[in-house]
Amino acid sequence: MRTHTHWTGLSAKDRGASVAMGNFDGVHLGHQSVIDRARRPDAPLGIVTFEPHPRQFFAPAAPAFRLMNAEARGHRLQKLGVDQLYVLPFDGALAGMEAETFVRDVLVAGLGVSHVTVGADFCFGRGRKGTVDTLRAQGAGLGFGVTIADLVAIDGVEISSTAIRQALAVGRPRDAARMLGHWHRIEGEVVHGHKRGRDLSFPTANMILDGLHLPRFGVYAVKVDVLTGPQAGNYLGAASLGVRPMFGENHPNLETHLFDFAGDLYGQHLSVALVEYLRPEMTFDGLDALIARMQEDCAQARAILAEV
Repeated sequence: MRTHTHWTGLSAKDRGASVAMGNFDGVHLGHQSVIDRARRPDAPLGIVTFEPHPRQFFAPAAPAFRLMNAEARGHRLQKLGVDQLYVLPFDGALAGMEAETFVRDVLVAGLGVSHVTVGADFCFGRGRKGTVDTLRAQGAGLGFGVTIADLVAIDGVEISSTAIRQALAVGRPRDAARMLGHWHRIEGEVVHGHKRGRDLSFPTANMILDGLHLPRFGVYAVKVDVLTGPQAGNYLGAASLGVRPMFGENHPNLETHLFDFAGDLYGQHLSVALVEYLRPEMTFDGLDALIARMQEDCAQARAILAEV
């Protein structure tokens, strides 16, 4: 997959794709339906998306809402067979661009799209005035095809990033996974922490959650992909997501203990899949009680993951 952060000066091999367009936060089953409808036998498969998310641009002080960062979204799209990923910088110029101008200058003159597929509720351009009807009319006039993908529902409930956030917020990662079509994953670099886990014989890989929607705080059974470094591979584990009330801290992070693992992961990139919520965050009377509960958590996580 080739990734581009602009729409001008592209080579001929990077133009002419059949593209799916949207924000694709979570790359859930609804997004995957749009992407599948964009596939054409005579053109590369492309994605047109935006960074930062337009919602972040217009309301930078609002609570974090994203299900995945740009890197994680790229990894998921690559797994779906995307050939060309166009991550357009969403700034004041793009936000103020009229819908018709966006189609003419970005999609046609810049990317040279052969076909565009969007969801039925897609809006674009200044003030979100561009609709699927706008896109159809522009496509007919400028020579590219347009497909409108129907929204996707499970048991009569429309799949959306909002519904997935709600499932994660109440500690139901399996419900989120049903809508995503994959486990909800948190990706990022392993950073240095206080090394308390190592002192307790439960070393953890610590990851920062800034900018992401926070699932329910507590302990989870997890699957872990180590994406970089000499110990890259797939592991099982237990993770604590939250603020560590036992130690009086208040900045959320993710601390993941990998089963049957020995080594140093600092600076490496991990993808941690939340499989099952085990319990909320707790305080304990002392370290011995904490260690005993961590042993219980790991045993429960192993049993759950053995069945998945």
